[in-house]
Amino acid sequence: RVMHTNETPNARDVVLYEALPNELPRVGGMITTVMQTPLSHVNLRAIQDNVPNAFIRNALQLPGIDTLLGKYVYYKADQSGFTLRAASLAEVDAFYAALRPSQDALLIRDLSQTRIKPLDSISFAQSASFGVKCANVATMRTFGFPEGTIPDGFGIPFYFYDAFMQYNGFYAKAQSMLADPAFQSDFNVQIQQLADFQKAIKNGDMPPWMLDELAAMQQSFPPGTSIRCRSSTNNEDLPGFSGAGLYDSKTQHPNEGHIAKSIKQVYASMWNFRAFEERAFYRIDHFQAAMGVLVHPNHENEQANGVGVSTDPLYQTQGTFYLNTQLGADLVTNPNALSIPEEILLDAVSATPDDYFVVNPSNQVPRDTLIMKEVYLDQMRGYLNTIHSAFQILYKAEGEARFAMEIEYKINAEGTLTIKQARPWASFWAGYTPPTDSSATQSGLQVFPNPFADVLRLECACETEMFLQIFNLLGQTMAETTVDFRKSRRQIDVGYLPAGVYFIRGIDLMGGRYFSGKLVKGR
Repeated sequence: RVMHTNETPNARDVVLYEALPNELPRVGGMITTVMQTPLSHVNLRAIQDNVPNAFIRNALQLPGIDTLLGKYVYYKADQSGFTLRAASLAEVDAFYAALRPSQDALLIRDLSQTRIKPLDSISFAQSASFGVKCANVATMRTFGFPEGTIPDGFGIPFYFYDAFMQYNGFYAKAQSMLADPAFQSDFNVQIQQLADFQKAIKNGDMPPWMLDELAAMQQSFPPGTSIRCRSSTNNEDLPGFSGAGLYDSKTQHPNEGHIAKSIKQVYASMWNFRAFEERAFYRIDHFQAAMGVLVHPNHENEQANGVGVSTDPLYQTQGTFYLNTQLGADLVTNPNALSIPEEILLDAVSATPDDYFVVNPSNQVPRDTLIMKEVYLDQMRGYLNTIHSAFQILYKAEGEARFAMEIEYKINAEGTLTIKQARPWASFWAGYTPPTDSSATQSGLQVFPNPFADVLRLECACETEMFLQIFNLLGQTMAETTVDFRKSRRQIDVGYLPAGVYFIRGIDLMGGRYFSGKLVKGR
């Protein structure tokens, strides 16, 4: 189908656009007649969903394509080119039957966290209560980056979303909507009823206690601060399910009153059409899906923004990071149609003055000008190495050569390189199953002093024997030992370790996992 502005495609449509829109529900395939931004949200979801996606210049003028409009097709796209031919309905039905998961997805919806918490009080393990986006930002605040690199703020747990939905009877309304035969059978009815439901959520009432807690959080920001409220759900940034671009984030400006307005807008995005359809395809229970909110000061008038990956997913070079950067507020993740971002391959280890390669310059700056100036590239190298190594341990992906992390970053108005998000790179998780483990990562392992010299003292409320592993920033195991927290002597000799940054992971006798955060050994 040739798609026009404001048209909504069907999940089986192979869509032909001049340029990809910033938001797109699930489709069968994508073709554009202008070049695409490699790391836009739409492209990331195409990678996750194994949806063929190609830039084909003058597509409608190519022999054969015009005769396939409105027809069932077989479409394949890879680095060598594309194949597009007529297909039968039986072929199409068989393809989608095989593509869709055969079992319902299992979501973790932990409602035990009942209070808004500062990011510095949220651990990696609490993603089941606050969402991966929120927990990962909180975790990066323990990595020792310069102040201001990782935003400071708060996490609003799933408990608030659940309480709000129950208070207004919205779960019952959603059940009734999903049971409506017209909703089940008519694509346009689905779109309209979901839009009406979103409007009802935005106009819903919050219980008084929730308004009070949100007001207290809002008042903790300096007067005049614009506050960014970002979706952080339990059904995005997951192994095999990126969910990039499914949900909405909102900015609460100082003259807009109570922050409940923006929070309800974020909650309503749980029920937008593109997110609903994606969850349905992946057999994700809409009523187990939960919305947390990551709240921090809003960046305004930024000099640049971008997306980076701790590998090279496009050109398959080794020992390099991939950076995709755009000037100002023209988002790489949701770009303007004709904006070409700056593409850089950055050496993971700086060994020579020429430790980066500009694949494509941005068309928004003079051709011999870098958006990511060398000082930022040097900083980014250190940040991506740390983020990759630390999360590889946290995600239990040690030894997996294909593991990578994707980050979103900005250069703010003051010229500071900031990192606003980190999640597993979609293509790695699409083909990887983490080790099965019914245990959960726990908080409560305290290690001191930090920085340390020769001896580390450890405290834990677990009162059990624990197997400990010490990792360096490259994810290499530097030491293994056992500490019995039922006994008084709870220290380990680490004088032999070279100066550097380390992490400790512990596993107790019940299978519970513990993580220390960053530890620094002085020279």
